[in-house]
Amino acid sequence: MLSEGADIIDVGGYSSRPGADDISEEEEIQRTIPVVLTIARAFPNLLLSIDTFRPEIARQAIDAGANVINDISGGELNGNVLPTLCAANKLPLIAMHMKGTPQTMASLAVYDDLVKEVIGYFQRKLDEFSKIGLTDVVIDPGFGFAKTLEQNFLLLGHLEALKILGKPIAAGLSRKSMIWRTLDISPEESLNGTTALNMAALMNGATILRVHDVKEASECVKLWKRMSTK
Repeated sequence: MLSEGADIIDVGGYSSRPGADDISEEEEIQRTIPVVLTIARAFPNLLLSIDTFRPEIARQAIDAGANVINDISGGELNGNVLPTLCAANKLPLIAMHMKGTPQTMASLAVYDDLVKEVIGYFQRKLDEFSKIGLTDVVIDPGFGFAKTLEQNFLLLGHLEALKILGKPIAAGLSRKSMIWRTLDISPEESLNGTTALNMAALMNGATILRVHDVKEASECVKLWKRMSTK
């Protein structure tokens, strides 16, 4: 991944896809901490992210060498313990928009004004974070999390509106169902669609792409940078 152009490695052991099974904290620790430790030892200068909403996993990952926390709940599922942990350790937080949990979010995709509500959510969270001394925050609108296929495309089309928040925007579109359901293909066939939406995200204000296919995403970023300098 690093040789193909990755800037951040994100390690997670808890599947957050819609309807995913819950796993124990012990299982999540076993899946992630040895990996974080191994990568951190091999690449001590790497930006290494732990993808979790559980405080104990985050604490152990930081001790093992993680230096970014990626919380799909933006602190909502842990009483803002993870944002507080980031503030105390002077680490960046990637905070995502989601309603409910991975097990319940599919039934909560109801909004009066999706884009306005996502912006309002982050305004509230950023205010909370500021009060505890956390300002190094990346916002992730949460494509696929408590959002229907149509809502995902609406949010992508209006992604630039999130720039009003003044924070870097991360977009996780890679092989999402909004691609393969629209194109009537399998997730394994979704690379071309992923690249197309990654470019759309970059053009609409995204500054970080969360991907499976690093080489192709890196090429997309290089082409976008050439275009954006003109």
